[in-house]
Amino acid sequence: MFSKSRIQEPGPKATEPAADVPVAKGSMDYAASTTPKTKPPASILSSDLTVTGNIKTSGDIQVEANVEGDIRAHLLTVGEQATIKGEIVADDIVINGRVIGRVRGLKVRLTSTARVEGDIIHKTIAIESGAHFEGSVQRQEDPLSNGKPAALAAPGAVDAV
Repeated sequence: MFSKSRIQEPGPKATEPAADVPVAKGSMDYAASTTPKTKPPASILSSDLTVTGNIKTSGDIQVEANVEGDIRAHLLTVGEQATIKGEIVADDIVINGRVIGRVRGLKVRLTSTARVEGDIIHKTIAIESGAHFEGSVQRQEDPLSNGKPAALAAPGAVDAV
């Protein structure tokens, strides 16, 4: 009259491979080789550093230090306690601290704690309420190809077009 149903019998779980299914040799190697490469973490200049000189990277950098020199990066984040005296150039720039010098970036964001003394050349810009800014703002379609900084050009020199 009553019988045990086969539906309620335990079987292999969906996440477990069946014991009788052979796994092809090298199949795990293929899966591992096709996974996307992870992006390296941002380089961090800590607050106990004072850097004199230019910094250039194709990666991301977070500056919490005092820097006297130009910085070029992909993504540049200026920390709240950081001070940069020089030109900064990056695809994406977030300023939380102090920058004295020209800023050139595709995306530039000044947070409420930002203090910028210098010109900003950008493609897009966001300035939060509370940010201090002294200088001019200029929109360019490609602000990164602006050429040499004015300070490096020889006085009276004219670039040929």
